[in-house]
Amino acid sequence: MKYLIKNAQGIVTEQTATDIRIDKGVITEIGSDLLLQEGEQLIDASQCVVYPGFVNTHHHLAQSILKGIPAGLNQPLGDWLASVPYQYWPKITPEIMYSAACLGFYDLIRSGVTTCADHHYLYHAKTSPELEAAVWQAADDMGIRLVLCRGGATTKGTHKGLAKAGIEPESIDLMLRRLDDSYSLYHQNTDMPMRQLVVAPTSLIHSSPAEDLKQLSSFARQRNLRMHSHLLEVEFDQQQSLSKYEKSAVDYAAECEWLGSDVWFAHLVQANEQDIRTLSETKTGISHCPTSNCRLGSGIAPIIEMEQAGMNISIGVDGSASSESGSMLQELNLAWLLHRATHGAASTSLENVVKWGTQNGASLLGLDKVGKIEVGFAADIVLYDLNQVRYQGVHSTLYVPILCGEPAHIKLSMINGNVIYQNESCLVDKERLIANAQSSFIDLLTRVGC
Repeated sequence: MKYLIKNAQGIVTEQTATDIRIDKGVITEIGSDLLLQEGEQLIDASQCVVYPGFVNTHHHLAQSILKGIPAGLNQPLGDWLASVPYQYWPKITPEIMYSAACLGFYDLIRSGVTTCADHHYLYHAKTSPELEAAVWQAADDMGIRLVLCRGGATTKGTHKGLAKAGIEPESIDLMLRRLDDSYSLYHQNTDMPMRQLVVAPTSLIHSSPAEDLKQLSSFARQRNLRMHSHLLEVEFDQQQSLSKYEKSAVDYAAECEWLGSDVWFAHLVQANEQDIRTLSETKTGISHCPTSNCRLGSGIAPIIEMEQAGMNISIGVDGSASSESGSMLQELNLAWLLHRATHGAASTSLENVVKWGTQNGASLLGLDKVGKIEVGFAADIVLYDLNQVRYQGVHSTLYVPILCGEPAHIKLSMINGNVIYQNESCLVDKERLIANAQSSFIDLLTRVGC
């Protein structure tokens, strides 16, 4: 479809404009008073601000039906992992996974996300390929751009949750063979891919030994794939690295060839000054997940210091089991506020927070034509409807979505020029989403024996 978006009250772009022209999924013109051309469909943005779609750089879609589990409500990360995800995920079937993924995608889309990097770690020695296929299928059905960060472990290691779950991990040979299958089946080498694969062992310190991590990094770099993992979410990572390897967690990552511009880590809450220096020098990035870090009592990642050192800061929603939310707007609003509370009012600007949630995330994922409203870029565009009671009286019109946070009011959202959300409706019927989620919830409880 060809579109002309006209009369926006504000557009997040580098020039003053009110209109955007789109052809074949690409932004072809930005300006004001653009005239409707033959074959174009007009989109009236007269009471809207227009944003590039948000890029969520760390998520766990399987957790969309694991919200608020009583046993984990007041537990820190290690105990929470045993009580919540590792207790439930071995019982998740492809059908349950599909429902959870659709539910998670909906929550992301309705908060302005157009790209999701899902850290999918539901792999063990006997995992069926249909479990991963369900995530890809859900993304196709919901119309969202998916970067699947292929997790998993090759040892039971020292992680409390994995050790207590009694899960038989994959061998490194099996993991590499399955990764190669996924690469052949799903990964797209295009400028504006809808499907990307990332090599992402679940936990750098706990889930694979050094020799396996080196094989995984070699596999990724031979195929020009990005690399991702959890690191330094809590002090336990640093303690175990010092105990097992006699070096810091970041130095261990360096030894395993897991630092560089093609690598990003979720959390890094416990990164110290030396860690930040090393991460910055190697151009390693971060997915900052403030809601989850607060919810689990893990702390606050030092992203102001990281940004000052030159690191690429992006934002991740993380799993709904540790945030009870899948909202990117909540993450961005909290990121804007949280660091002002600890560093002062000038520490985070709205302009920077928007970059964290859009172009920084796209850059981190290697999506060079995503994350900006700019000629030649993918038409991943979100129109926020300002004609709402709660938005009245706001003077900084362009930043209403970040300032006011949830609930979001989106008129229309498109990815590669395809409309995937409009007036609270997505490509999959909402009633069907709810019914499938409720059925899967009951099925999972039955399988777990609750």
